[in-house]
Amino acid sequence: MFWPIVYAADPVDVQISAPAGFTNLGNITVGSLVSGGIQLALIIAALVFFFVLVVGGVRWILSGGDENKVKGAKGQITNALIGLAIVFVAWAILKMMHSIFGVDIIGGFSFPHIFQP
Repeated sequence: MFWPIVYAADPVDVQISAPAGFTNLGNITVGSLVSGGIQLALIIAALVFFFVLVVGGVRWILSGGDENKVKGAKGQITNALIGLAIVFVAWAILKMMHSIFGVDIIGGFSFPHIFQP
């Protein structure tokens, strides 16, 4: 059996193709990972605070007029609204940074809408 002679300086042509659905892996950067993490954190925080708000409302409905339970439910609702406000203020600050400084930290994230603009 004959083996070809290959030198270290010889060019090697290696063709690697990405599987279907993974064609954009070459475009991943540290900035895009951070941007995606921030987007994910904002979405998860908003969903958690919304869930806490709904649970506080259900606790208030099920309190049965007990003053301590109503007070606890009101506190939970207040805390959830403050948390939602903080999340949306953080989103607004990131959008403002984009419009003033041109730094797009959240990578074009926008709220979903029903109608096309």
